[in-house]
Amino acid sequence: MNIIFLGAPGAGKGTQAELIAKKYNIPTISTGNIIREALKSGTEMGFKAKAFIEAGQLVPDEVVIGIIKERLAKGDCENGFILDGFPRTIPQAKALDVMGVRIDKVVDIEVPDENIKARMTGRRVCGTCGASYHLEFKKPAQNGICDSCGAELIQRKDDAPETVADRLSVYHKQTEPLKKYYEEHGKLEIVDGLGDVAEITAHIEKALED
Repeated sequence: MNIIFLGAPGAGKGTQAELIAKKYNIPTISTGNIIREALKSGTEMGFKAKAFIEAGQLVPDEVVIGIIKERLAKGDCENGFILDGFPRTIPQAKALDVMGVRIDKVVDIEVPDENIKARMTGRRVCGTCGASYHLEFKKPAQNGICDSCGAELIQRKDDAPETVADRLSVYHKQTEPLKKYYEEHGKLEIVDGLGDVAEITAHIEKALED
C-alpha cells in the first residue's frame, strides 16, 4: 500500500507513520532523511541538493522530487511505502502524479491549532544530557531542572511560541490545501489526532482497511 501522511507540525504524524510502516512492513520515507541519504551516497540528485545546501538555499522542488523518485525506485518500496513530509504543496502532489506514482491512501491527522501550540510550546529539554520534558504531560520533579543530571531545562527555538505560530501559518497556507486535492481524488482519510498513541494508531489502521 502506498500511503501519504499529512498533518500540521506537532500533530504526531511522524510517530504514527513509523508505527504503521512497521505493521505493513514498508519503509517510511521522510524528505529530510532521504536528502541526507542522497548526500551521503553521492547520487546525481544528491550532488544537486548539496550545491543548494552549501549555498544556504532551500533545495528546489525539482531536486527534491528527483530524490524522491530515486528513493521510490529501490526494492524495499515494491510492496508499498509511506511518504512523510512530502508532498507539502499542490505542485509537489501533481509532480508525483506526473511521475506515475500511485497513491492508495492519504491519511490526515487532525489536531486543533490550540492543542498543537500547547504540545510544542510546553516542551523542554535538558541542555546537558538531552532528556525531554513537558510542562503539562511530563513535568520534572523540580521546576526547570533536569531529573537526570540537575542541569537547567531549556526551550528549543523550534518550540518557541512565535516559531510554532509561523510553522502553523505556513502549513495552513501551503500544505492544508492538499486535503481538498486528495479528497477530490477519493483518497483522503481524516483521523482524529487527539488521544493516546494506541487509540490514534487504531483509527488509522481502520481507515486504511476501509
